[in-house]
Amino acid sequence: MDSATEPLSETLSHSPGIEHQHHGHDEQATSLFGFIVFLLSESVIFLSFFAGYIVLKTTAIAWLPDGVEGLEVSTPAINTVVLVSSSFVIYFAEEALKKQQMWLFRSLWLLTSAMGIYFLAGQAIEWSELQFGLTSGRFGGTFYLLTGFHGLHVLLGVLLQFYMLFRSFRPGNYDKGHTGVTEVSLFWHFVDVIWIILFSLIYLWQ
Repeated sequence: MDSATEPLSETLSHSPGIEHQHHGHDEQATSLFGFIVFLLSESVIFLSFFAGYIVLKTTAIAWLPDGVEGLEVSTPAINTVVLVSSSFVIYFAEEALKKQQMWLFRSLWLLTSAMGIYFLAGQAIEWSELQFGLTSGRFGGTFYLLTGFHGLHVLLGVLLQFYMLFRSFRPGNYDKGHTGVTEVSLFWHFVDVIWIILFSLIYLWQ
């Protein structure tokens, strides 16, 4: 008799389907928390680089290498607009996934990757046209270190996006959650914010 009158909520809590759903949510929450901790650790690294750049620049007698008057800003500015705009594109891609609009998600997701590749290509072209190298004083060393380290993060973000795009073609892969997509989106927003700071420090503050 007692078992027959057991509260419905308790019965549901012991249902295998419900337990599996709760377990899935717990895994997603744990994964997201771990990824946020990773981004915080990456933030500390970038902040240390920013601080080092500021100290070196404000204490240097001659900051720019001989024969270099400054950096060209217009092309990096266009690359910046493209990269920052990609944050909005990936946001709408994630929203499309939440609504199970898979082809819209894939299209916007792929567009985000293309914008990231455009940024990397623009940076490679800029490097090839610069009149100084990695060993050209403090400025040369810090410029290539900061932009190169950030470029590696952009490349990693693009590769992760391609992996998530591939996963979207597996039937039912995102039916029970968006694990991976949320983390990659956060990583991309992080990369964009870091570049805004870098662009301000390196190109605008000359």
